[in-house]
Amino acid sequence: MPVENCIIIGSGPAGWSAAIYAARANIQPLLFEGAITEENRMQGTLPLGQLAQTTEVENYAGYPAGDLKRFLETAISKDRIQMMPPIDEHPHAVTGPELMELMRQQASNFGTRIITDDVVSVDLSKKPFVVTTRENGTYETHSLIVATGAKANYLGLPSEQAYKNRGVSACAVCDGALPRFRNKPIVVVGGGDSAVEEATYLSKYASKVYLVHRRGELRASKIMQQRALDNKKIEPVWFSQVEEVIGTEKTGLTTVRVRNVQDQSIRDIEATGMFLAIGHTPNTNFLKGQLELTDKGYIVWKESFRTYTSVEGVFSAGDVSDDNYRQAITSSGTGCMAALDAERYLSHHGII
Repeated sequence: MPVENCIIIGSGPAGWSAAIYAARANIQPLLFEGAITEENRMQGTLPLGQLAQTTEVENYAGYPAGDLKRFLETAISKDRIQMMPPIDEHPHAVTGPELMELMRQQASNFGTRIITDDVVSVDLSKKPFVVTTRENGTYETHSLIVATGAKANYLGLPSEQAYKNRGVSACAVCDGALPRFRNKPIVVVGGGDSAVEEATYLSKYASKVYLVHRRGELRASKIMQQRALDNKKIEPVWFSQVEEVIGTEKTGLTTVRVRNVQDQSIRDIEATGMFLAIGHTPNTNFLKGQLELTDKGYIVWKESFRTYTSVEGVFSAGDVSDDNYRQAITSSGTGCMAALDAERYLSHHGII
């Protein structure tokens, strides 16, 4: 089997953007998009990334609100169209699945080869690098782009799963401005910097933000704590944890039931949304410690404004390295950067 010029692992915005730029540079990339399995569904690592599990996307540049139905039907291949949710007129710009299918199709149009399989391990100790998949064996490659993302941590409640994208979210910046949350009470779960930051952000839209935390004080930095506690729209719910998410099929989430961990009393909080801010877990297990990671498990970028990792010829893009922004558009940007970095690396070494 010939050695690949570049293998891309991951099929979110970072992976597809890397594929588009690499294919246009005639690198002939091979992308592994992950398999459609129950294990991947439960872990949040299905093909097309987390964005494909969301509904409205209003903040991706180039997609103003409008009817995209005809464009979608002519842009995406028929075999993919039939697997998508019905393409109906909607008042917002684009849905997550639609945007990801368009990215996938664009990468394919430029010649990206796509394999639906999970990468289970890599060997970065020698060159060419070796990539091992679950179903299709091993591949060798001169360069590697890791764009496997990071999955949001959820509480693991069955009712929480039932109302994902119908009131339950793990991204305030992505979803906070949606109509269902405007001027309505919502719940934020967590007590660290991310939770306080999201509660403060959401207070611009919500009528009330209940900040549910299992301890009697926040873990966030002192200045952020004070900012939240001084905000008249934010009400801490101390010594509490979410017991159940309640709603209806028609309206989605309507109530968050919490239990006081001290006296075991139950409180029902009327809310149209619940935002989880209890961290993310980067998808790096398959690397088995071969790349330098941060203390939170994210791949380290070794140079500013470059996607270089600790191994020459290996690049990373998107949320697998970014624990700060975590937006589709920033992931796409670093995917572009990774492809350009890989192109220059391959050219410098006379491979292309």
